[in-house]
Amino acid sequence: MGPLSDLKVVEIGAQGPGPFCATVLADLGADVVRVDRTTEVGRPFHDVVLRRSRRSVAVDLRSAEGASVVLRLIEDADVLVEGFRPGVMERLGVGPQECLRRNPGLVYGRMTGWGQDGPWAQVAGHDINYTALSGALAAIGPPGGGPAVPLNLVADFGGGGMLLAVGVLAALQARTRTGAGQVVDAAMIDGAAQLMGIFYSMQQQGMWSQERGTNWLDGGADFYDTYETADGRYVALGAIEPQFRHALYETLGLDADALMADADPARWPERKKLVAEAVLRRTRDEWCASFAGVDACFAPVLSLDEAPHHPQYAQRGSFVEVDGVLQPAPAPRFGATPCAAPSRAARPGEDTRDVLTEAGYSPDAIDSLVAAGVLAVAEA
Repeated sequence: MGPLSDLKVVEIGAQGPGPFCATVLADLGADVVRVDRTTEVGRPFHDVVLRRSRRSVAVDLRSAEGASVVLRLIEDADVLVEGFRPGVMERLGVGPQECLRRNPGLVYGRMTGWGQDGPWAQVAGHDINYTALSGALAAIGPPGGGPAVPLNLVADFGGGGMLLAVGVLAALQARTRTGAGQVVDAAMIDGAAQLMGIFYSMQQQGMWSQERGTNWLDGGADFYDTYETADGRYVALGAIEPQFRHALYETLGLDADALMADADPARWPERKKLVAEAVLRRTRDEWCASFAGVDACFAPVLSLDEAPHHPQYAQRGSFVEVDGVLQPAPAPRFGATPCAAPSRAARPGEDTRDVLTEAGYSPDAIDSLVAAGVLAVAEA
């Protein structure tokens, strides 16, 4: 099921954005085989969402025999996804040149923080570092305060794994015309910068201040921010357009006409105090009731425990329980080729024998590779 049900993907096990890309492809129906380290077999793991809906083989890629196993797996694959530092896959004997020689139609997806080249290509880093370099981190935070950490959404997932998934799909589309695969070099700094494109543009046109918390989309405006309610919870207001803003002020019990008549951004700090005082008069759920049916760009700030049970998510079935873990369902949705429900995360090495058998290895050959430590098999 799913629009990618005829796609075969080999994922070289890693952390964060690479597995997220593979999860996106698996959710959309691709047959994903994850290559885990043999040392991971039997060990507990916690990233169940980023391992769901695929099979796992355990291979010692540090050995020449292990590299041969991976090359065998990619011979009839459409996509390979890897997330090592530049040069690592080449040193292991499974770099793009070798893989494309074996399978000229392969789309070889590479996920790094800094990119495959440049003076920082070999420097260690994580999401916060890539987000910092892109300008995104400097733009997020309260006025007069330091940058706020936006989880690892900007570089790892939005600018990393999701960008790689788009790149892989674009390369597959190009293959339908040319018949040839290619390398997709996805760098988190590039993706984070792409996400910031509109703000670079506005800043150069004099429409965006580099002082945090003073702009209309960074919490500087009274009509676009979060506010504490009487019960210590929060609501999010985003009434950018005039008609929504008027409805917002009116529902808050403020003088909407007077506030709408004076749109000078210099008055935002003063107006934020008025809005904050108004919001603080009621609980979050009381405000939800007040804004029900009002087009004012209002929403409650929900916790991770609360969000899946909101009526909008509940009616759409946006969260599913998989192996006892509540998690987001595959997205987006397709009318003609709907995605299947996710399956549980495979234990490292759980599918080693089945996958290698499909690749043409005999039972004796698999046993020999297991005995040599090239492969590992998870106990049932």
